[in-house]
Amino acid sequence: MASVGPSAASTQPALPSGPAVFKTIPYAFILPEILCGTWVWILVAATSVSLPLLQGWVMYVSLTSCLISLLLLLSYLLGFHRNSENWKVLDSLYHGTTAILYMSAAVLQANATINSEFGTNAPLNYQLNSAASFFAFLTTFLYILHAFSIYY
Repeated sequence: MASVGPSAASTQPALPSGPAVFKTIPYAFILPEILCGTWVWILVAATSVSLPLLQGWVMYVSLTSCLISLLLLLSYLLGFHRNSENWKVLDSLYHGTTAILYMSAAVLQANATINSEFGTNAPLNYQLNSAASFFAFLTTFLYILHAFSIYY
């Protein structure tokens, strides 16, 4: 005789939509990820880029992550997910991959910060690069938190 009980689908928490996105962990991390990522590319753009290859990667990662996260946030706010489990997988894969890419960008930005300590306009560039490095590592941490807290 089969046991009667709640199905596995009914025990899964519903994906938030609308303003509930800002109150639900891990989806509440999306807005801070966007804001900190925006600070990264603003601060890098404000410096005189001495190492274009390094800081070009930082700009690429921060801009594309910011735009994709903004699209993801809008899709959650508008309820495009329709409470599908595939969205959890997509969200986890995106944030896990982005965390790895952001870690590489944060390390390259830290290297650019060290290299900008000496040179023309050294104090200003060093301060801007230091702030960009801080926000890059903070954004990396937010993406890691988001990726791991989806299923816990």
